[in-house]
Amino acid sequence: MAISNDVTSIANTASALSDARTSQAISIAVLKRAIDVSAESATALIEAIPEAPRAANLPANLGRNVNTTA
Repeated sequence: MAISNDVTSIANTASALSDARTSQAISIAVLKRAIDVSAESATALIEAIPEAPRAANLPANLGRNVNTTA
């Protein structure tokens, strides 16, 4: 009887470990997919930013310096 209980215990433990590995693999796959979707969304947002308008007819010296003592 003791051997039967040991074998059953080992089988149950192996089954639980297998289930845990499967669950972990699924969780990792879902996390990777979520990261991919986030990266795609970020890329789309960055690409949606319009170009900065060019200031026409301004002197060449304008916008080159920042007055930090004002």
